[in-house]
Amino acid sequence: MDVSKVLVPVHGNKADEEAMRLACAAVRRTKGTIYVIYVIEVKRTLPLDADISTETQRGEGVLDSAEALCDEVECGVEAELLQAREVGPAIVEEAVERGVDLIIMGVDYKKRFGEFDLSRTANYVLKNAPCRVWVCREAIVTR
Repeated sequence: MDVSKVLVPVHGNKADEEAMRLACAAVRRTKGTIYVIYVIEVKRTLPLDADISTETQRGEGVLDSAEALCDEVECGVEAELLQAREVGPAIVEEAVERGVDLIIMGVDYKKRFGEFDLSRTANYVLKNAPCRVWVCREAIVTR
């Protein structure tokens, strides 16, 4: 499988690092590019370009960490902070715009009604992405 463009949406969870490492491994042979995005979901009561400084600072920190990881393993990376009404459609639109070969998403392990529940965002991306999608779920923490 030749992969030269990978999109990795990050949001500061434990699975982000693993998703980034998978992305680096995927593009290593082709010396491709990883596009890392952090999407700020803007409430409908606010303008889409509203200044949400705390979330912007958090997003920039998450993107900085992702870029540092790519720099460690010498992978080409481009990072971008986006604002959108919904995260799932923003990820799919970015994948289409950039013509990526693969989306790698890190997801939290969450239960809903006693069962593992894939997030609304991950479900949307899996249903609508024009390319392959790999989902990297964090490990189950047992106590």
